[in-house]
Amino acid sequence: MNILNGQRLVMGTCYYPEHWPEKLWKEDLLRMLDTGIEVIRIAEFAWNKVEPVEGKFTYEFFDRFLDLAEEVGMKVIFCTPTATPPAWLTKKYPEVLNADIKGNRYYHGMRRHYNYNSPVYKEFCIRITEKFASHYAGRKCIIGWQIDNELNCEMDYFYSESDTIAFREFLKKKYGTLEALNESWGTVFWNQTYTDWEEIYVPRNTCQNSVNPHQVLDYIRLISESARRFAKMQSDIIRIYAKPGDFITTNGLFAHLDNHEMTRESLDFYTYDSYPDFGYCLDMYDEDPKAFRDRKWSRNLSETRSISPIFGIMEQQSGACGWNTRLEAPTPRPGQITLWTMQSIAHGADFISYFRWRTCTMGTEMYWHGILDYSGRENRRIREIRQVHNLMEAIGEAAGAVYEAQVGVVKDYDNIWDAEIDHWHQRVDSVSQKSLFAAAQRSHTPMDYVYLTDTLKAEDLKKYKVLFYPHATIINKKRAKLLADYVAEGGILVVGCRSGYKDMTGKCVMDKLPGLLAPLTGTDIPEYSLIAPDAGKVTVDWEGTVFEAAVFTDLLEPIGESAEKKAAYTSDYYAGTCALVCNRYGKGQAWYYGSAFDEKAADVFLHKLGVASPYQDFVEAPEECEIAVRKKGEQRYLFVLNYSKEPVQITFHKAGLDLYTKETVAGKRELEGYETIVVKF
Repeated sequence: MNILNGQRLVMGTCYYPEHWPEKLWKEDLLRMLDTGIEVIRIAEFAWNKVEPVEGKFTYEFFDRFLDLAEEVGMKVIFCTPTATPPAWLTKKYPEVLNADIKGNRYYHGMRRHYNYNSPVYKEFCIRITEKFASHYAGRKCIIGWQIDNELNCEMDYFYSESDTIAFREFLKKKYGTLEALNESWGTVFWNQTYTDWEEIYVPRNTCQNSVNPHQVLDYIRLISESARRFAKMQSDIIRIYAKPGDFITTNGLFAHLDNHEMTRESLDFYTYDSYPDFGYCLDMYDEDPKAFRDRKWSRNLSETRSISPIFGIMEQQSGACGWNTRLEAPTPRPGQITLWTMQSIAHGADFISYFRWRTCTMGTEMYWHGILDYSGRENRRIREIRQVHNLMEAIGEAAGAVYEAQVGVVKDYDNIWDAEIDHWHQRVDSVSQKSLFAAAQRSHTPMDYVYLTDTLKAEDLKKYKVLFYPHATIINKKRAKLLADYVAEGGILVVGCRSGYKDMTGKCVMDKLPGLLAPLTGTDIPEYSLIAPDAGKVTVDWEGTVFEAAVFTDLLEPIGESAEKKAAYTSDYYAGTCALVCNRYGKGQAWYYGSAFDEKAADVFLHKLGVASPYQDFVEAPEECEIAVRKKGEQRYLFVLNYSKEPVQITFHKAGLDLYTKETVAGKRELEGYETIVVKF
């Protein structure tokens, strides 16, 4: 059974047979099937159930459970248990444990307390993965495998001795000589020059907690490579034993990990864990009435879609969530489980697995509720999920359809990681990323994230009318050429301030800015500055449309016959100075905007470049709604999602088929609070 077969939408849940009396197993499985659940995920934290002590393996527990799954007809995603090494392992081999930046080892008792680079832990993981795969992979109920659980979740920094050793090897391979490393890291600054590889460590506690930024950038690259290698190590083993057609995936979307490359190397597709209720967590709640709250998860789903255009949700919100130490979120209101499920499907998910079936009665996650509460009694949530199953059946023909967007936001891991460690970069990027998403959502402009991977080609970019690359701080010749090729063939590229001023090491270039992007953007930047605190509002006038500059200002000059000044700053000492250049390049246009994008600026660009609200001739909806479209062949499936608890009115300007009811819809239609509709047109 391929859960992403492009033929139908599939529902699942996460189940932990080790948490429950065996007498409940059959009752639970039959009840799941009655609810519409066809697939369960198991075993991601169950190492001890197979290896209770070192070197002693027993398979009876999961054999009994899988026998039962096969008896009732339940399909299973089996997991490797490497996210939680057992106590006997960490006690005898403490070198497998991760450490903090001061070198203090973490103790057993949480999860993800291991480090990827421990040779000892690798050996134990190889062995347990092979034991799991060789024994269980042939079972007919197993349809796929999940590697580990949420790689880099909670722990995305690693400071063990093994990591330092791995870092040195990583650097030797990358640079070859200490001379090359010293040059790339600029170690002549503050007398940091290295004369022996043994002098180099992962970042450590320093005076004022400031570490060489070029070293930290390479260190994050090491973390990503280590996690990818850890995933591939397991994937290679599983593929030896897996039945033809059984898939391999992993779940999450966490920092310091090139998920695109990991998926290409090791996975059949990617799965995400979607918890929109975090938007209502007491320790995360945003008082701003315009805050997106649960709707912000559409941004994460768009990130996931950039990895796998069609993907799965391994953990979909089904109840209140929280640990005993943090994350206090309310129970989903009536309709929100449906809303969040359709949010995932609208963005490309064909498999929805709810976390979890029963709420755990013990441990850190005893307040992380599942479909059923502690008693297992019938409740509102399971009734809603039964209704969701009916809706998924009704819109099943949309499976395999691909999210449609004419606008893309360009990203790459080097700039993501640089913005994390460089506060100047972070200031502009955080504003622009948030604002571009918000402007696209409020104007009902579907948007993709487009990652500059090694395999991306200009041909892949042609489907986008407009690409925003908010702050291409780090750039190289290959990426600059890729963007130039896209524009030359008719694309429109919009670049924001602070672009082109760093090389791949994170060092500032000595070229006239914007460096490698100057020929494409037709721009020179003789001067630039953070917006001073006493400057007040620095505004920009674009042919009569005035909006505010944000955070930073590049003072621009157009260069070349094809470059044209389009907007000017209207305040502070640089009033009248160019703020926006449009350069005609081949068949397309490259725009350089000298500031960060606040929401108004982002909205102005969307409208002036003619890509805002592409479905307004078909449907009109208020800002409280999200509009998303998935397309298969010439068929489009339009999702309208109401994130408000209040009713809203939408208007269909053209007739379409309501897939829920199989009735024609046209004209005005009221959506109740949290209600969704999927229309075929």
